[in-house]
Order: sequence, then structure tokens, then C-alpha cells
Amino acid sequence: MSDVTAAGAGVGRSAATGWIGRRVVALGPVLAVVAGILAIWYAAVPPMNIHWAASRAARADVAVSVPEGQSIRSAGAWALVLRNPGLIPATYTQDKPRLPAPHQVAAELWSTTAGPPVTSNKSLIHHASITLGATLLGFVFGALGGLLLAVGIVYNRVMDASVMPWAIASQTIPILALAPMIVVVLNSIGVTGLVPKAVIAAYLSFFPVVVGMVKGLRSPSAIQSDLLHTYNANGWQGFWKLRLPAAMPFLFPSLKVGIAASLVGAIIAELPTGAQGGLGARLLSGSYYGQTIQIWSALFAAAILAAVLVGIVGAIQTATLKRMGFGR
Repeated sequence: MSDVTAAGAGVGRSAATGWIGRRVVALGPVLAVVAGILAIWYAAVPPMNIHWAASRAARADVAVSVPEGQSIRSAGAWALVLRNPGLIPATYTQDKPRLPAPHQVAAELWSTTAGPPVTSNKSLIHHASITLGATLLGFVFGALGGLLLAVGIVYNRVMDASVMPWAIASQTIPILALAPMIVVVLNSIGVTGLVPKAVIAAYLSFFPVVVGMVKGLRSPSAIQSDLLHTYNANGWQGFWKLRLPAAMPFLFPSLKVGIAASLVGAIIAELPTGAQGGLGARLLSGSYYGQTIQIWSALFAAAILAAVLVGIVGAIQTATLKRMGFGR
């Protein structure tokens, strides 16, 4: 029995080691891309911030080398970097840099998430939760509206000829121009708070769902449709048993795009409203006061939030399609 137990333990360790090895191999390309981005980012910081560092050094009576006949302001960025390598460390520690270094953004993210209380106006978690509420509400509105519109387009030729072109044309209107109009109109009828932001988020999220579901609902072949007719299936049975299941692989990618677009819409909606909370308000206040590190940290918080939301939709997709028998 001891030999069998030892053999089983060895097999278990081998399986665990193999799983870890596969995960490392799978993450290798991702880590390589991240490392490349960080390297380019760090290399771009000195030329972006060198003029401020050189000006500060000159005010402190430190000798700064510039090309002949030029001033610090008119000199090229790379010329200043190459002539004054001693100023490079100062470009990574500025309070209001043109381009913050990655470690500055990471430190700001940590200090604004782990430091203040979650309910504090200085907490990125607080601002992200406000934006998340509008994002989810807008996503629900947009996804349901997109689903209903797609069903109408597929089953009604008049809607296909009339509504679909308008749905496409609606996406050509710049959301930055449309958002203030929506906010003003809704405020004039007493609708304030979360709903105007959700409407703007829904405006951006419904279109991917419409396009994906129309493609999915039309994906069954003529042979499959004819088979249902031979079974005497009516229209509703054809929808529930053929068209809707066939549309699932098209729906979830559309929902991933839709929820990311909904987040973008919620952030944009916070800009013209003068909101006191939300990632959009955080971006706006950072731009007002020249706090570039705050702006970048809010951008990364939005990216992290989008990744989490898309990951949740992806997990639901995997579980749903596996249960339905897709991808086996």
C-alpha cells in the first residue's frame, strides 16, 4: 500500500508541476509584452521631463549644457538628455511630470486604494464604485435594448431596412458632443443622478450587442431551419431551440465589447456633469490642477475595472457555452 501511495503522490506532484509549467509558458508572451511596454515607458520619461529638470537645475545654479546658440526651452529633449545625464534621475521623481514613471503611477494607485477609507473622496475605490454603478446600469439597458432590437431586425424586414441603418448611423455621432445634450435634456425633466450617466453608457453598449446578435440569430443554416419545419416547429420554438442557442457564441463577445464601451460611456458622462465622484471626475480634477500622476492612476484604475468586468463576462461565457455543449 505504501508503494501505491507513493506512486499516487508522485503522479499528483507531476500533474501539479505540469500545470504550473503550462501556466508559465502561457503567461510568457504576456509578461514579455508587459516588460517591453515598461522598458519603452521608462525610456520615454527622461526626454519628456528633461526640460523641467534642466530649468530647475539652472535656477539652483547648477551648470546645464545646451547646444550652442540655444536655450533650455528651445533645445531638443534628447540633446539635453545626452548632454546632461546627471539630470536623468530627476526626471523620474517630479511632482507634476509631463509623463510620470511607472513606479510613480503604481505608488499613486497604492496610496489611493490602500491608504484612505473606502468612503473617502480621496479613495480610487470610492470613485470606481460610483462609475461602476453607472456602468452596470447602462450595460443592462444597452444589452437588453440591443437584444430586443436584434430580434426585431431578424424577424421583421421593415425593421431590418429601417432601424439597422439608423443604429449604424447613431455610432457616427461623437459621444463627447452628445453627452452634454443628454444630460441637459434629462435634467430639464427632473432626471438626475445615475440615470443620465447610465443612458450615455447604454448608448455606447447597445450597438455591439445588436450587431453580434443579428449575426448570431442569422447563423443557423437553411438545412437546420428546414429540419425544424419538418418537425412542425412554430416561430417561437425555432427561436428558442435553434436561433437563440446558435447565437450564444456571438452574444458573449459582443457583451465583452459592450461592457467595456459602457464603462467608457460612464466615464465620459461624468465629464460634462461636474460630478464630484467617479473616475471621470477624478480625471477632470487632475487635468484642472495639472496632476498628471493622478490622471494616469485614474486611467489605470479604469483599465483594471474594465479587465475585471470583461473577465467576469468571460467566465460566464465559458460556463454557459460549456453547459450548452460548445467547444467540447
